[in-house]
Amino acid sequence: MYRFSTPFGDLDLTRYPQEPREQLRAWDAADDYLLRHLAEKAPAAGGTTVVLGDRWGALTTALTTAPATALAGREPVQVSDSYLGQQATRENLRRIGAQDRARLLSTRESRGAQAPERIDLLLVRVPKSLALLEDQLHALAPAVHRDTVVVGTGMVSEIHTSTLALFERILGPTVTSLAVRKARLIFCTPDPDLARAANPWPLRYALPDGIGPMSGRTVTNHAGVFCADRLDVGTRLLLANLPQRQGPDRVIDLGCGNGVVGTAAALANPASDVLFTDESHQAVASAEATFRDNADPATAAEFLVADAAAGVPAGSADLVLNNPPFHSHRATSDSSARRMFATARAALRPGGELWVVGNRHLGYHVRLRRLFGNCEVVASDPRFVVLRAVRRAPRAR
Repeated sequence: MYRFSTPFGDLDLTRYPQEPREQLRAWDAADDYLLRHLAEKAPAAGGTTVVLGDRWGALTTALTTAPATALAGREPVQVSDSYLGQQATRENLRRIGAQDRARLLSTRESRGAQAPERIDLLLVRVPKSLALLEDQLHALAPAVHRDTVVVGTGMVSEIHTSTLALFERILGPTVTSLAVRKARLIFCTPDPDLARAANPWPLRYALPDGIGPMSGRTVTNHAGVFCADRLDVGTRLLLANLPQRQGPDRVIDLGCGNGVVGTAAALANPASDVLFTDESHQAVASAEATFRDNADPATAAEFLVADAAAGVPAGSADLVLNNPPFHSHRATSDSSARRMFATARAALRPGGELWVVGNRHLGYHVRLRRLFGNCEVVASDPRFVVLRAVRRAPRAR
C-alpha cells in the first residue's frame, strides 16, 4: 500500500490482488497531473462525471473526496475493462468509506441500459490499446454534448499523434499539454455536429490452416483483446499441439482472450465442458462470440470475468490451458502468470493437467516445477515453448 497525496487529500491505495513482492503503485504521474489540473481549473459543479480507463481506481477514489463545488459530480461513473482494476477501485473506495459514492461499469455495460445518458465531465486515462480507446470513445460519444469538458491523461510514452487523432475523429478538436514529470494532458472540445465513421469493432477474421481444430474457422475480437487482428505465434504453437483427450472433461481456458484455445478444445472433444475466464470484459465477450460461432451447440460452456481461476471450485478441473500475459500496463511482470499458475493448480483435481505456452526466456518451467513438482516440454520452436504440469495426488500418510 502506498500513499497518494492529491489536492483533495491523502489516499492509501493498492492494486488488486495485492502482491507484497511487487513494488508497483496504484497511480502514476499521469493520474497526479490530471487531478492537479482539475483542482486548479475546476469545471462547473453539477452534472455527471465519467472516468474512462481508471487503472486501479486512483482517479475515481480521489474524485469522491473532492468538494462538491470543485468538480462536476461527487459520484463519478467509472468505466473499465479490467476486473482487477475494478476490484482495486472497490477496495480503495471501501478504505475511505466511499463505496457508495461511485458507480462502476464494465466496458460492456457502458454501451447498454446502464450507460450514462449525458456526460458533463469526461476524464480519460489513455489505455495501452489504441483500439480499446477507439471503441470506448465511440460508445460514450452519444452522451457527450457541446459543453462537456473532456480531459485525457497519460504518460508521454502512451500519447501519440494517433491517440490525439482518435479524439479528433470521434469527439472533436484536440490539443495536448506540455509534459510534466513525463506525463501529458489531452484537451478535447466536443463537436456534436462531427460526422464520425462507424465503430469498426468487433473485428472478425478467419484463422489459417494447420492449427488443429480451429483451422479455417472465424474468431471474433472485441477491441483491446490481445492480438485482435491476427493469431499470435504462441497460441498457434499451442493449437497445433493440444492434448488429445476424450470424455466428459472439465476444461478451463485461463486468460481466454478471444477464446480460440478453449473453442479448439471443445471442437476436439465435444463431450467436454469449457470454462472461459479472463480479467477483461472485452476478452470474455470475444470468447463467447467465438465459441457460439464455431462449437457444437450441445457442448457446455461458461463465461466468467474473474481473477485468474480464483473463483473456480477447488479440485474441479481436468485440464487448464493457458497463455499468460507478462505485462501489467507498462510494467513487465510475471505476477499475472504466477497468479494463474497457483489458481490453476488449486482448481485441478489430482491427475489434472496444466498446459502453458510462453516465451522461452520467461523460464516458466522453473516456476511450474516448483509449484507442481514436475514439468515437461511438449513442443517448442525458436521463440516459444509448450509446457505440461500435472497435479499429483497427495501422498498417503
